[in-house]
Amino acid sequence: MEKTILITNDDGFESKGLKALIEALRDLANIVVVAPTIEKSACGHSLTLTRPLRFIELDKNFYKLDDGTPSDCVFLALNKLFKDKKPDLVVSGINIGANMGEDITYSGTAAAAMEAVLHGINAVAISQVCRGNCYGVYDLEFKLAKKVIRDIVKKIFENGYPLKERKFLNINIPPVNPTECNGIKITHAGKRVYNNDAQVHINPRGLEYYWIGLPSLDWYHSTSPLSNFSDFDAIKDNFVSITPVHLDMTHYDSIKRVENWIDL
Repeated sequence: MEKTILITNDDGFESKGLKALIEALRDLANIVVVAPTIEKSACGHSLTLTRPLRFIELDKNFYKLDDGTPSDCVFLALNKLFKDKKPDLVVSGINIGANMGEDITYSGTAAAAMEAVLHGINAVAISQVCRGNCYGVYDLEFKLAKKVIRDIVKKIFENGYPLKERKFLNINIPPVNPTECNGIKITHAGKRVYNNDAQVHINPRGLEYYWIGLPSLDWYHSTSPLSNFSDFDAIKDNFVSITPVHLDMTHYDSIKRVENWIDL
C-alpha cells in the first residue's frame, strides 16, 4: 500500500527549501503539502485561536493555509484532509537556517513535528544550516539535505521509526555538498550563546521602531552521558546532526530538590 507523507514548513509555501523537499520525496510516497502563506520563522508551537483560517488549494494535494502557523497546518490538515486515514509520516522543512540547541523551542519547523507526534504521527524536522548569509545555501541546491532526508524516510519506511510516542527527529544539515560531508552524528541539543541583536531605527515620520536580527551562531561546548557531540559540534565538523527530541520538558533530576526546597 502506498505511503502518504504530509509536508509543511515555516518559510512559506513558495520556499525553495519546501520545493527541494518535495522533489526529494515525491517518488517515495503520496505527497500532501500544507504550508503557511507567509514566512512564520520563530513562531514556535503556536496555534491561531483569535481569527479564522482558510485552506487555499493551489494544485492537487498542495494547499497554503491563509496566515496559518506550521502547527496550524498540521493540526488542521489532520482534521480536514486526513479524517479517515492519517498520514504515515510528517516531514517539516527544509528550513533555511539552523534549528539547534535551545532554538528548537523557537522553531516553527520543529513545532510542526511536535504537533504531529502529539497526534500519534511519526515526524521529522529538517533544517539547512547557513554559513554567513543564508542566501548562500541556494548555491548548494539543497543537494545534501535532499539526499539525507530521502535516505532517512526510506529507512523509516523499511525499518520502522526509531522513537516512541511524542518524540521526533530533528535533523540539521551542514552547509556543504554531499562530497564534503563527513557522515552522520546522533547528537544532543547544544547550548546556544544568546545576545541581543535588536536594532533600533527611525521611520520617515520620526517614530522609533525595533527590528530583531539574527545573532551569530555561537555555542558553549557541552557533553552528555550518551553523546559527546552536540548538534553545534557536529555541524562545525561537517557532519549531519540528528537529535532525538522529546516533548516532556520535565527535569526529573530536580524533582526531589524542588520538593525539599518547597518544604523549607
